[in-house]
Amino acid sequence: MTSTSNPRELRAELETLTTEAFRPDLAEIDRLPTLEIARLMNGEDATVPTAVAERLPEIAAAIDAVAERMARGGRLIYAGAGTAGRLGVLDASECPPTFNTDPDQVVGLIAGGPDAMVTSVEGAEDSAQLARDDLDQLRLIAADTVVGISASGRTPYAIAAVEHARALGALTVGLACNPDSALAAAAEHGIEVVVGPELLTGSTRLKAGTAQKLVLNMLSTITMIRLGKTYGNLMVDVRASNEKLRARSRRIVALATGAPDDEIERALAATDGEVKNAILAILAGVDGPTAARLLEDSDGHLRAALAAAAG
Repeated sequence: MTSTSNPRELRAELETLTTEAFRPDLAEIDRLPTLEIARLMNGEDATVPTAVAERLPEIAAAIDAVAERMARGGRLIYAGAGTAGRLGVLDASECPPTFNTDPDQVVGLIAGGPDAMVTSVEGAEDSAQLARDDLDQLRLIAADTVVGISASGRTPYAIAAVEHARALGALTVGLACNPDSALAAAAEHGIEVVVGPELLTGSTRLKAGTAQKLVLNMLSTITMIRLGKTYGNLMVDVRASNEKLRARSRRIVALATGAPDDEIERALAATDGEVKNAILAILAGVDGPTAARLLEDSDGHLRAALAAAAG
C-alpha cells in the first residue's frame, strides 16, 4: 500500500485500514450512561495486550538487533507523526533519568519538530523530504537504529525515515497497527500489532496508541537490560537528579546488597553517587576507583564486573 495525495484515493485507502473501520454497534455510544461508556472503553483496552503478545517473536528479534547495534555505540531513533511521534519522543525522553543514557543515545523525532508535540503542523506527516532532512541532521551511522512508528502504517514521514535509514545502512524497525503495511514492508524488522477498529472511528490515540506505547516500552527497556543497565530488576543506572531519585538510589543499593545505611552512604560517597559502582564496591569489597575500572572493563555490566572481581 502506498500513500496518495488524491483526496478520493486517500479516502478509499483509509477505508481499507482496520484502524479506520466504523463500528455500527457503537453508533449510539453518545446516548449511553457514562459508566457504560467507560466499561466499553475499558473492555476495548483490555484486548491490546493480547494483540501485542501475538507479535512477541518479532518484537524480541528487533530488540536483540537493536541491542547489538547499541553495544557498538549506535543510537535508538524513533520517527513518527502525531500521536505516534509523541509516543516516540516520550519514550526517548524517559531513558536518561531511568537508565542514565546520554540524551543523544535515544532520540525521538516528530514530524514538524518540537512544536508538533502540542499543535498540528500542517503537512508535516505527509513530507518524506522532512523525514530525510531530520535524519540527515543526526548524521546516521550504520550502528544506529531507526524505528518508524505509524498506526496506519502508511504515514509518509515514518515510511521515508525507515527507507532513508535503511539506504544509509542503519538498522530499521517499522511499528504499525494494520496488517500488510507499507511501513513494516520497508523495514528489516516489521512489527504489526493489529488492535482492530477504535472505539471512536479513526482515533488511533486509543487502542493503537496504547499498543505502540507497550511495544516502545519493551524496545527501550529490554534493550537497556541487554546493555547491562539493570541488575536483576533493579535500575542500577538510575540518574539521581532529584530528591525522590536520590532516595530511590539508596533503596536500590540496599535491595541489591542488604548493606546497612551507613555503609551505603559511604559507598555512594566513594563512587560520586553512582548506584552501580556503589553496589559493586559493597559486594566486591573494592574502593571507588577499582569499581569504576571493573565496570569499564565489563562494558558496564555489573554481573560481569562482579565475576571479574571474584576471579
